[in-house]
Amino acid sequence: MLNHLMRNMSHIAMIGLLSLFLTSCAETSGTEYGQGSNSESQSSAPPTAGPNADMGMSNMNMPAKPHIAPKNMEAGVAANQVVIENFSFAPATLTVKTGTKVTWINRDDVPHTVNENDKRFKSGAMDTDDQFSYTFSAPGTFSYFCALHPKMTGQIIVK
Repeated sequence: MLNHLMRNMSHIAMIGLLSLFLTSCAETSGTEYGQGSNSESQSSAPPTAGPNADMGMSNMNMPAKPHIAPKNMEAGVAANQVVIENFSFAPATLTVKTGTKVTWINRDDVPHTVNENDKRFKSGAMDTDDQFSYTFSAPGTFSYFCALHPKMTGQIIVK
């Protein structure tokens, strides 16, 4: 619990520093990096403002977080994956055959767990891009949840 609290405090501090950095970048006067305020020494004309110059940082094209395939995953396993994203398990219900290995992959920026309700399996805390696998050797319905976020629930149906 203490590690979780310290990790959250670390994330908050990093977000604060990033916010300060981005704020200072947004408040610049429009000069390019490496240019001084002495425009008389510049041989080129000052840059002209484009049509979206007053939009601040909203016109920046930031790449989306890539969804990289997990390391050492076999092609057939992808069909038996549960992705943890946006504080939910997707798919929420997965039906597989007996003997199937199911892999959970955390794509959220916060830790999550996979805990079966009857304690048949338990992942421990998984950080971003961590994964947990369990092979279902008997038929049945296996309900699970995230111990850190108990409203997150899912179900594996084994036939």
